[in-house]
Amino acid sequence: MATLAAAAVRQAASLNRISSHKTPIRAANLIHRRGLAGAADHHGSPKVNCWQDPLSPSKWKEEHFVIVSLSGWGLFIYSGYKFFTGGKGKKEEKLVEATQ
Repeated sequence: MATLAAAAVRQAASLNRISSHKTPIRAANLIHRRGLAGAADHHGSPKVNCWQDPLSPSKWKEEHFVIVSLSGWGLFIYSGYKFFTGGKGKKEEKLVEATQ
């Protein structure tokens, strides 16, 4: 019985604290925060498409640099493979029947 009364007193006290605790509206809550809106600010030189300035890879957009780099490496590896294998593909030997 005493534990039941103690539990009721604790519950009443917690309800009293919750209802009497009002948070005042602070001016800081009303200030608009930009969040991620600052991403549009450019730092450094503006990036261009790779075909607009092909001799300056440092000015290219990142995705264009990746595409051109991967294409170049692919071409380099494929041409090296063709060079060292003699450029020969699979050729089937034809059996020539000797006519007698």
